[in-house]
Amino acid sequence: MKYSYLALGDSYTIGEGVTETDSFPSQTVRLLNTATEGFNSTPFSTKRQQGFDNPLVIAKTGWTTDELDKAIDTSVLVKTFDMVSLLIGVNNQYRNRSLKEFAIEFEHLVQRAIQFAGNIPAHVFVLSIPDWGITPFAGGRDRTKIAAEINAFNHTCEATAIKFHTNYIDITTAQRETGTDPEFLAGDGLHPSGKEYSIWAIHLADAVKKILNNEYN
Repeated sequence: MKYSYLALGDSYTIGEGVTETDSFPSQTVRLLNTATEGFNSTPFSTKRQQGFDNPLVIAKTGWTTDELDKAIDTSVLVKTFDMVSLLIGVNNQYRNRSLKEFAIEFEHLVQRAIQFAGNIPAHVFVLSIPDWGITPFAGGRDRTKIAAEINAFNHTCEATAIKFHTNYIDITTAQRETGTDPEFLAGDGLHPSGKEYSIWAIHLADAVKKILNNEYN
């Protein structure tokens, strides 16, 4: 058996505007597969030799937290995974959904992610919400207001991740530094390019390697 990976989210997870291989889940798997020899994992010794399988992605452009939750219900997932990533919430902010509503729904999604990870919170990786307000797509909008709201949503994401002992990965700080550069943007001027996703993948892969090495050394 190989290591298994479930990626939950929205357009950022499917990689809107780029090829599937350029999405951050796919790039993460490629990075992990080049590093599997670094895993001294006795319980996963046979998996270590075979690396990670392709990620199972449950995500769609435009999804909010409640829409992702409903999609999970219809996906009939019965297996557990060695790692689960969760990146959701930008569309809640974009649609002016309340932070209070988001907090409730996001907490529920984190709990579901933990269940999919075999009830091992350390195998769940929450990624922060990117700031779309810095992109050309946001021209003419109140970028300061967007940034403040994204910060508030991310504070909730981080607090929830900590509450349930999962991992929180800040990709927003780096994205704010690169997100105005055309090389780091897809053709729509809103979503990241594969070059931006590669930064996220490095952060995620490093976190996964750290957890697995610590657990199975």
